[in-house]
Amino acid sequence: MDEKVVVGLDIGSTKVCAVVGRMNANGALDLLGVGRAESTGVTQGMVLNVAKTIEAVNKVVETAGNQSNYDIGSVIAGIAGPHIQGFRKRGSLTRDTPGSEVLVRDVERLSDDILREPVAPGNSILHLLPQEYRVDNWDTSDPVGVTGMRLQADFQVITSPSIGIDNIRKCVERASLELDELVLSPLASAMATLTDDEKEAGVALVDIGGGTTDVVIFHKNIVRHVAVLPFAGNIITSDIQQGCNVLSNQAETLKIKFGSALQGPVGLHEVVSVPGMMGRPPKDISRKNLAIIIEQRLKEIAALVCGEIVRSGYDKKLSAGIVLTGGTAQCDHVDALFSLVSGRDVRIGYPNQQFGKGQTDLANNPAYATAIGLVWRGFRSIDSREDLHVAPSVPEPTPPRPVGPRPPAYGPEPRPQPRPSILGRGFKFLRSVLNDDLGDKDRY
Repeated sequence: MDEKVVVGLDIGSTKVCAVVGRMNANGALDLLGVGRAESTGVTQGMVLNVAKTIEAVNKVVETAGNQSNYDIGSVIAGIAGPHIQGFRKRGSLTRDTPGSEVLVRDVERLSDDILREPVAPGNSILHLLPQEYRVDNWDTSDPVGVTGMRLQADFQVITSPSIGIDNIRKCVERASLELDELVLSPLASAMATLTDDEKEAGVALVDIGGGTTDVVIFHKNIVRHVAVLPFAGNIITSDIQQGCNVLSNQAETLKIKFGSALQGPVGLHEVVSVPGMMGRPPKDISRKNLAIIIEQRLKEIAALVCGEIVRSGYDKKLSAGIVLTGGTAQCDHVDALFSLVSGRDVRIGYPNQQFGKGQTDLANNPAYATAIGLVWRGFRSIDSREDLHVAPSVPEPTPPRPVGPRPPAYGPEPRPQPRPSILGRGFKFLRSVLNDDLGDKDRY
């Protein structure tokens, strides 16, 4: 039997990346191939130029497929953008079987009711993440098996502009690929970088990408808050370009290779030379000035993140502090700066948990956290409770045994299939809505 292979496709503001992976017998992730290309059609996480993005997707898929010797036919893609919103919504239902235990289908019915409720015009539900449940007068994180009549629940509803979902879908399908699932990028990054202990104790995952800074807050192993901020690494690069009077690609290199989030550790006379244009002599850039530019902008981003943590209501419950990831997390001393601004413990989140063989160098680069997390999504649930919510098969009544010889069997009996998860049904519901709205894809 063939082993399951999953392809994660990260369509970001600075890069498009595809990672091919599979889970080995030890439960570790083998990275089989990776493809990376510059992203020129994405702004602040939103696909604006479909043609350029399709070109990049084709390139990275071909490269990753060649490295892994795997024919890529489907992907799990990430989505981000400043217009993605998260809000809480409460649902309830009264069961018609008093005195019995809450079943999986009751939980699914409740989530389906939320999925059917309208959202803001032009938006679609991307994820439906359950919080706590309440059965009659009892609060619980998992209501299945609890005896009661009235079932209530709070949900974290994450919505995205339908046009953003549609554009990613078009990019994937026009690259002759099938979109298995669309996942919010910071949720994928969290799967690659956070430990179960951190999510249980309370932690804020801060993914500083090129176009957006994404914040996801976990407490008691549940996603409690999601926010997308429109300030990230590209703004820092733009400041360096203007402040140091260099090209955009030179500014990006200076930021990643020679930048520091704190000016204190940088010597006053340290300089970096960048090539001159059209025969001009090289230009010396003061690392101290470079650090001043980066520090000021990152302090602003850190302050916005702290404000978002306070707004979530979980600022007093983050025992594990903050975990930084994303491309900008490669900057020296960025963890120290965030710790200084927030007053919390801060670490850099590397996607290096439970890796087997293959492209292990990616595991030490936070820029690949989202892509690797998308691969993990193919093997794990975002909410661990989903793995427990598998409806038991109801045995069929045993028919009377016929008289005479037993008829021959014409094949193996089919195995009972598990009910789809809340997230899976939410994505299926989303696809049906989009198909109804979009019609025949040949119209594009």
